[in-house]
Amino acid sequence: MAGRGSVRASGNFNANQDAEILYKAMKGLGTDEDSIMKLLTSRSNSQRQQIKAAYKTLHGKDLVGDLQGELGGTFETLVVALMTPPILYDVTSLRNAIKGAGTDEKVLIEILSSRTAQQIKDITAAYRQEFNKNLEEDVTGDTSGHFRRLLVILLQASRQQGVQEGNIEADAQTLFSAGEKKFGTDEEQFITILGNRSTEHLRRVFAAYMKLAGYEMEESIQRETSGGLRDLLLAVVKCARSVPAYFAETLYYSMKGAGTDDQTLIRVMVSRSEVDMLDIRADYRRLFAKSLHSAIQGDTSGDYRKALLLLCGGNDA
Repeated sequence: MAGRGSVRASGNFNANQDAEILYKAMKGLGTDEDSIMKLLTSRSNSQRQQIKAAYKTLHGKDLVGDLQGELGGTFETLVVALMTPPILYDVTSLRNAIKGAGTDEKVLIEILSSRTAQQIKDITAAYRQEFNKNLEEDVTGDTSGHFRRLLVILLQASRQQGVQEGNIEADAQTLFSAGEKKFGTDEEQFITILGNRSTEHLRRVFAAYMKLAGYEMEESIQRETSGGLRDLLLAVVKCARSVPAYFAETLYYSMKGAGTDDQTLIRVMVSRSEVDMLDIRADYRRLFAKSLHSAIQGDTSGDYRKALLLLCGGNDA
């Protein structure tokens, strides 16, 4: 997967020089938004952290604070996200999803079902360091039932490794018996198998399930479960099949219909820009018969749109 991002580290990088460019872009009357977005979207996150440090050394000021003072709206939100280290960005997104009234289940589902085991472990450690709180306790305090149980399993980040050849048919049969075959649903079985098996193993189980039930796993989940649990199970299945395809779909729904879910659009474009944006673009084209570039173009405006298109990194029209 190396090098499947649309944003890469800049070759002839000079943190001090970049810090000066940003300082000049914000100095005096009016702000040079174009210079800011072009520079930040053509540097890797670790380079942006070095620019932040250089800015502080040269000007004795906080770069992010200055950017916030000069920019506004969704463009400001996007730029602040770009300036946040990836794990900290995930941690802050999770914290905001939990604290306050109501829970943003969408954020919990997206992050916990799509990150690698190591990333989940790093997120848990960083959450404790940042907020002096236990992420699992915060999640359990804010959710309930089967939905909570599956989130807790995902937070353990202890999926089995490899494929258990002997269990493929048995797992498919268990899922079939727990859902399509009986009146009512045995959610525990879905949670245990989908939460604990490796993604390679699950892909084999889905194929066996299709033969057995005559339905794709996703169709059965749609029919047999509801609410947050259904959304989480679907995300887990889709990420087991293909993380880029899952994010292509997430982006599609963030822009579909009236109004844009800017929070989701920003979160995915920023968090995947250095990981698998090229694959997400290819899957978007394949699944929705249009390019991600043209979707963003049609759904956003101004500097915000320009910056998103730079993160997108090309048009697969």
